[in-house]
Amino acid sequence: MSLAGRLRMALDGALPVEEEDDGALTVHHDHTFASLRVVAIADDLEMISLTQILAWDLQLDNEVRAKVAQLAHDTVLGTVSLAEQVAGGGVGDVTLRYNFPAAGLTDDALRTLIMMVLSTGVDVRAELVGDTGA
Repeated sequence: MSLAGRLRMALDGALPVEEEDDGALTVHHDHTFASLRVVAIADDLEMISLTQILAWDLQLDNEVRAKVAQLAHDTVLGTVSLAEQVAGGGVGDVTLRYNFPAAGLTDDALRTLIMMVLSTGVDVRAELVGDTGA
């Protein structure tokens, strides 16, 4: 079975999964959503690329920027980033990205790793905006 098929099977039942036209999967988890896709890096080397949206149109000030920077420093599973909207009048979006090779992982291990990363994103979001908000 292809890695994309294994990914979908591993997530079915754990999270609501939508398959996009380009083959990416979209999942929703505790006030966040994420896109997961399989990316071929080289022959026989595929990676799973996960991008989770943690907060969007977040009102920015120096305190929020510093908080995001500290969370980015402290986060082990994934890279936390702040993208300021140039014409957005002081707002930005916060994402978590994590890429990993999945070869050799069982379906249970694949699901567990993805859930750990998504839960990390939920924790970062809670630090920024609480359980509800932006």
